[in-house]
Amino acid sequence: MESKPRVLIFANGTKDGGGSGFEALVFSQRKGLLKADIVGVVSLHVHGGVKRIADLYGVPFIHFPGNWDKDKYQKVIEGNGFPWVALSGWMKIIEGHDPRKAFNIHPARLSFGGVGLYGIRVHRAVIEAYKNGQIKDTAITMHFATEEPDKGPVIFEYPLPLYPSDTPEILQERVKSYEHLWQPVITNLVVNGKISWDGRNPKSLIVPKGYRYLPKK
Repeated sequence: MESKPRVLIFANGTKDGGGSGFEALVFSQRKGLLKADIVGVVSLHVHGGVKRIADLYGVPFIHFPGNWDKDKYQKVIEGNGFPWVALSGWMKIIEGHDPRKAFNIHPARLSFGGVGLYGIRVHRAVIEAYKNGQIKDTAITMHFATEEPDKGPVIFEYPLPLYPSDTPEILQERVKSYEHLWQPVITNLVVNGKISWDGRNPKSLIVPKGYRYLPKK
């Protein structure tokens, strides 16, 4: 029997909850949509939401506290057999990994990315730009993860409308629902070789037709 690709998920969560993106990936894997073996999940919080979800589904849990340096990342990745690395709500810079095998989901276009722009902060910046007339919509984005935050080549972008009644909190929940829908689909394409790049040149990116930039709704 052919072995499935191995995936290690990095998911921040919080000390009280979070981890819904991680749960969506596990649920999709159990339903056969994500054709991969999830070898573990990494979180900052030893007893947080990610840990509770990991225990619920029987996924090995790895507590990864402060001092997130290159050596520690390499130790975690190597210790799990050099799997694919899926960043799902991981809010720290990742180093020491193979950029061909690591990818991230971002809750906006990458123009609203970089150091300090994560979580609700992203949605605050998006709402401010919308109210200033600078943008008309937002998106969920998936991209390969390099050591420079949110600079890897985009592999998927799904546009979402913005409304005058939106607040950062309302937008965050709407975006999250679409992340949970699309992240397992794109993750499956990446780990099974349908989406790839050479880790250096963005022009080497290969994405199936119709996936990289979906049209506006």
